[in-house]
Amino acid sequence: MGRVLPFVIAVSLSVVVLFTPESGVPSSPPGTDKVVHTLLFALLAFTGLYAKVPHILLALVAYAGVSEVLQQVITPLHRSGDVLDALVDVLGIGLGWAIASAVRSRRRGPRTTR
Repeated sequence: MGRVLPFVIAVSLSVVVLFTPESGVPSSPPGTDKVVHTLLFALLAFTGLYAKVPHILLALVAYAGVSEVLQQVITPLHRSGDVLDALVDVLGIGLGWAIASAVRSRRRGPRTTR
């Protein structure tokens, strides 16, 4: 459970962030939304890789698209789907993967060549 708990927390956070009705979303400077999407999906990718969730990167790309469609079609949310948000989500997934790769490399130590 120790490796999975951070991912479960990240998924729970993503559901709150992505599906809070528009009235509950605080106002913020322009572009903040994109930063939040990037960091949220980086967190999901990093914790999902840490938890060794099978096919996590592909699943997160699907979640990025589906979450934007759901924001558009769930009318009580009064939110709109945004293709740019989904693209920024994918950027965040790449960032999370890169960070996870860097952490794995540091744990293995420096490579020696002969």
